[in-house]
Amino acid sequence: MSSPYSRQIGLVALILFQIMCVAFFIGDVIEDVRIEGWSSIGDAHIMPELGATAGLVLGVAFEIRYLLRLLRRQSQLERQMSVAAGALHEVMETYFRDWKLTPSEQDIAAFTIKGYSIAEIAGFRGSAEATIKTHLNAIYRKAGVTGRGQLTSLLIEDLLRAPLVGAGESGETPLKPASSG
Repeated sequence: MSSPYSRQIGLVALILFQIMCVAFFIGDVIEDVRIEGWSSIGDAHIMPELGATAGLVLGVAFEIRYLLRLLRRQSQLERQMSVAAGALHEVMETYFRDWKLTPSEQDIAAFTIKGYSIAEIAGFRGSAEATIKTHLNAIYRKAGVTGRGQLTSLLIEDLLRAPLVGAGESGETPLKPASSG
């Protein structure tokens, strides 16, 4: 599966190639008309060149329009991803405060929710795996869950219920946990 960036680069390359072809055909038609005069426009040789040139111009216009639409869509998706990432961060922070997690527990909980293993988290923090497990047990107890899956599920379910918008009229963000367990 190709990425949006490789499709964009491919479209730009195709557009540039087609523009060069258009320039070639236009130059060839102009040269033919210069040599043979305007009466040559109806010749069997020039008519296909004019048709190909018109087709290429239409193709270039379509591709430029498609590329611009693709770029707008990509920008929109990036904004939506940014909103979703910010919303998840807000939901996590709200839960962490409600559960009264220590800064270390917050750090470990965030890594856990992001899917890192105990060994990876221990490596990030320069801690022993046993220390991470101890923190995780405290996090699970404070959150009222039995493990990583329930912890992640709790946050994701709350995020899916919350609207993905910024501040409401009251100035508060609408992303509050339904219950703090």
